[in-house]
Amino acid sequence: MKFPLLVLLASTLASFAEEKRPNFLFIITDDQRWDAIAAVQKEQGDNARFPWLDTPALDRLKGQSASFRNAFCTTSLCSPSRASFLTGQYTHTHGVTNNHSPFPSGATTYATVLQKNGYRTGYVGKWHMGNEDQRPGFDFSASFRGQGKFFNCPVIVRKDGERKDIVADKWIDDASADFAIDFLRENKERPFLLTVGFKSVHGPREPHPDHKSSYSGDKVRPVPNLGAYAPFLPEKKASPARDNPGNPKLLDYFRTLTSADRSLGRLLDEVDALGLDKNTIVIFTSDNGYYLGEHGLGDKRSAYEEALRLPLLVRSPFHDETKSAVQPIVLNIDLAPTIVDLAGLPVPSSFQGKSLKPLLEGNKPDTWRKDFLYEYFYERNFRNPPVVAIRTENEKLVTYPGRDAWNQLFEVREDPYELANHYANSEKTGLRQRLETRLEELKRETAYKLPESADPDRFGSEKPARAAARKAKP
Repeated sequence: MKFPLLVLLASTLASFAEEKRPNFLFIITDDQRWDAIAAVQKEQGDNARFPWLDTPALDRLKGQSASFRNAFCTTSLCSPSRASFLTGQYTHTHGVTNNHSPFPSGATTYATVLQKNGYRTGYVGKWHMGNEDQRPGFDFSASFRGQGKFFNCPVIVRKDGERKDIVADKWIDDASADFAIDFLRENKERPFLLTVGFKSVHGPREPHPDHKSSYSGDKVRPVPNLGAYAPFLPEKKASPARDNPGNPKLLDYFRTLTSADRSLGRLLDEVDALGLDKNTIVIFTSDNGYYLGEHGLGDKRSAYEEALRLPLLVRSPFHDETKSAVQPIVLNIDLAPTIVDLAGLPVPSSFQGKSLKPLLEGNKPDTWRKDFLYEYFYERNFRNPPVVAIRTENEKLVTYPGRDAWNQLFEVREDPYELANHYANSEKTGLRQRLETRLEELKRETAYKLPESADPDRFGSEKPARAAARKAKP
């Protein structure tokens, strides 16, 4: 009789262990600034640029989460950052250097690790690496190629070895929320990992019809660095459209974000309704920041704070550090090792980031990073030169390879708008040299190189058609 009892005990223990394995819901928006959360705007008081912003779901999640106040991307561009989320690697390592490079299908990711260890894995929404329709490491996917469309978006659904091509019959982030909710319901009894990529708030922006008139009459408040133009801009002059604080296209950024916030709220409500909140770690972030006229810029790519900084919220039912502000520097490459570590699995040696688990437990290691390497590789037909930079807790050194006259040195803690460039300041020579030395150390530590996938640096040589189109924009 002992043998059946031992089998029953082993089965019970295995079932108990299975129940205790955490689920993961990882949500990624597109081009959402770190401060584009209503609760953050409220915290900023008189310094808030858009105090009228309404994001109730994000506010709710923030109130339940550890809020990482110094979260950054290592390359401020959609595809490279998304590949960094998956692989835990710098752009120069994973090789997705631009928005047309495909994802390396054989790469080790947080999804492949969890998939091999019994997790049901799903990917919904925006992927945006090359023109791929496969989602390596994910058992289920409902996703689209490239940027997709806000309306009538083609979606490729892969499930149980079958493929189905459909056209979403609703606003795409609502459709993605539908697919995600179905996945949650189907997999609520087993350990799962679900990654959801919202298309919002990437342009060209089309908010949900319910929000197409939201914020009418509201204006974005000015900030001191609107006229502190980036050194690589061909024409350092004001743009009437960009600098108009009530520009409808600018307001569409927030209308689209509020639309996606509602989709996020539906996901959070479903997690709670299914009772999954007791065993599900929710991670929310964006692929990169975004300029709203600061330094004369739109888009991202360059190394000013508005492009580097990310929103990052982690809601965990297993950690007391939630509902707190976490101050140490954390990076997009940290999320892959974090997911694997929180799943109780060994972190692959290929991951270059650090697990955030000790920070969630309120135990910052003495060896935690105090700086990081930032990189941007030229992408054809975009007016941004290559960048290699170091950002510390207090300063930033930005170098433009081959264009040393543009190099910049900022004391970001004292000068958060990055107005005073101290690179040529003789009184800051010691600081500049220290940062230059440390930057070279970081390059060696991370095995920095120019990837073969990087486009040749032809900054300033845009295609005539694209250059003309840019000049024609209002």
